[in-house]
Amino acid sequence: MNNRWWLSGVLLVILAFLAWSVSVRQALLYGVGLGFGMVLAGARFGFTTGWRVLIEQRDASGVWAQMLLLALAAAVSFPLLAAYPTELSAALGPPSISLLVGAFVFGGCMQIADGCGSGTLYKAGLGIPLNLAILPLFALGSFLGSAHLPWWFSLGSTQPISLVQEFGAGSALGMTFAGLLVIGLLASWWARRSPVKTSLLSKRLLWGAIALAVLAVLNLVIAGQPWGVVYGFGLWGAKIATALHWFDPATNGFWSQPVNAQALQQSVLLDVTTITNLGILSGALWILSAKAGNTAKALTTKQWVVGLLAGFLLGYSSRLAFGCNVGAMVSGISTGSVHGWIWVVLAFMGSLIGVRVRRHYGY
Repeated sequence: MNNRWWLSGVLLVILAFLAWSVSVRQALLYGVGLGFGMVLAGARFGFTTGWRVLIEQRDASGVWAQMLLLALAAAVSFPLLAAYPTELSAALGPPSISLLVGAFVFGGCMQIADGCGSGTLYKAGLGIPLNLAILPLFALGSFLGSAHLPWWFSLGSTQPISLVQEFGAGSALGMTFAGLLVIGLLASWWARRSPVKTSLLSKRLLWGAIALAVLAVLNLVIAGQPWGVVYGFGLWGAKIATALHWFDPATNGFWSQPVNAQALQQSVLLDVTTITNLGILSGALWILSAKAGNTAKALTTKQWVVGLLAGFLLGYSSRLAFGCNVGAMVSGISTGSVHGWIWVVLAFMGSLIGVRVRRHYGY
């Protein structure tokens, strides 16, 4: 308990510093990130785990919790996006070859590495060694994926499709609710043969889904854009590579774009994705402060090698797929992007393979 009080004081100092030296908006977003980290770690609301439990144990409760999160976030976000089209932006990604490849690879690797983007962050905050080691590799992979993205685009892509813009908020919301219900029913059908009967939603997952939906909407309103994770990782890698003169952003199709070039030039604390990422790490650490420590099991050398390789590929593939479970699935679907739905299908297919690989290496 003393550790938690001490850490709470440090977090308050950080919030005050951000409000005074950076901006009130960034301080608020750091607070939202703290909330994300506390909920993800406190409720153990794992996107990766929810899928794996469905595949291996035929327990659909984790998937239903994710569908509830998406439905609640969409119910508020769609009307907001329709009412404030210039102030707020959706997480739109273009359907493309890179999306198909990236989502499939990401879905497999997140099972091997036991964490998506947000999962890697909050588990690193909980002090789990593998996820701590994966963080820099995730950043490296995300940076390289962004640097290679123009080439992947050349293989084929179309313009992003917004359901809100195409059909209006009401119709788009109805279509989204129907799609989420179908996924939930498919998950229940998949779980029908389970010898152990489980409840549709546990209390832990229920409050986790509601809290994450509220925080996701707050992120949209405060930042003007949906919750994301991957861009921050890639930005960290790009800043380091540029500072070491290993990379010239002016010659790259992605990092020479005005918004990305500006992000490279300004303080990393001004990046909205970075600030929430740091909040997630801090929020999970706050949860850890009340515990004796993490309970992660020791890994063999082979497990470390496979896990770290998967972590690198997580970063690379998530950039190709325009997001992870957060940026593509949660924010994509809850703000009406068609690419989010494509991502879910391909990522689940990848997870089916990733779970088998994970089992083979004895994680």
